[in-house]
Amino acid sequence: MNKVFIFIGMLLIISSVALAQGAKEYTQKGRDLYEKGEFMEALLNVNKAIETDPNYAPAYYVRGNLKDNFDDRHGAMKDYNTAIEKNVKFADAFFARGNVKMKLQDYYGAIADYSAAININENYIEAYFNRGKAKQFLQAYEDAINDCSKIITINPKNVDAYYMRGILRINFGDMKNGCLDLSKAGELGDLKAYETIKEKCNQKSQDSDGSY
Repeated sequence: MNKVFIFIGMLLIISSVALAQGAKEYTQKGRDLYEKGEFMEALLNVNKAIETDPNYAPAYYVRGNLKDNFDDRHGAMKDYNTAIEKNVKFADAFFARGNVKMKLQDYYGAIADYSAAININENYIEAYFNRGKAKQFLQAYEDAINDCSKIITINPKNVDAYYMRGILRINFGDMKNGCLDLSKAGELGDLKAYETIKEKCNQKSQDSDGSY
């Protein structure tokens, strides 16, 4: 009798592994097609992945990306929710759901999701950046500055972080350091930073030098 149970258990394990492998292949094909812009074929493949293994979290994540691409915010949110239910450590799913919430102007909700992604992966630069943007919308400038600073700690050559921190510092009243951040962004190759410097950093001197 024990041998029978062992045999059945082995069959179940083999079956579940085969299902997961099939779902993985369909999902990867769907991901590849998505990157090529073949969205309908991509959707067919991720749907097949979910049919093959309804517990395969990455398939829901990729399908959520597809739905978001077509502005189906509600559908994307549902798929990201399911991906997170299937895998509570799925940092990319939290990040993607945060992006949907940002588009819906749910900034507090977006911050919560970005924070969840960061708790899973403390070096998730994109999550810090988007969390900083959400905080900027809420005028929580100091907290947003801290997120930019964290990015720069992880990657000292991150142009976007210097640029955003510069804008945030200027808005927060720290003109000197804000302008220095913009200068650093320009130094690293962001040419629009110099236009912003002309607009925001040189205004006081232009106003006070008597020129018209």
